[in-house]
Amino acid sequence: MIKSIVVSLALAFAAVSAAQAAGDAAAGKAKSSSCAGCHGATGVSSNPMYPNLAGQQAAYLEKAIKDYKTGARKDAMMQGMVGALSDADIANLAAFYNSSK
Repeated sequence: MIKSIVVSLALAFAAVSAAQAAGDAAAGKAKSSSCAGCHGATGVSSNPMYPNLAGQQAAYLEKAIKDYKTGARKDAMMQGMVGALSDADIANLAAFYNSSK
């Protein structure tokens, strides 16, 4: 009985934590105007030099953006574009592009 209560509480806590960690797609859309020049307004680029972001996994996008920000992933243009983004901005952008399928 106690074990099942502990397991239930742990699962509930994990679900709440995951929901809080997810970004806000509407806020991401509002922030995405600086991305649209290369990646398109909905994340579909008209230029083959730039990747499509629409439908990408949010976790992948968050990691890629953070890697550009820290310099772990090198691209002068992207480093300049993401330098001022907060963690919340990054999560929101990732949620927006993930939802733009």
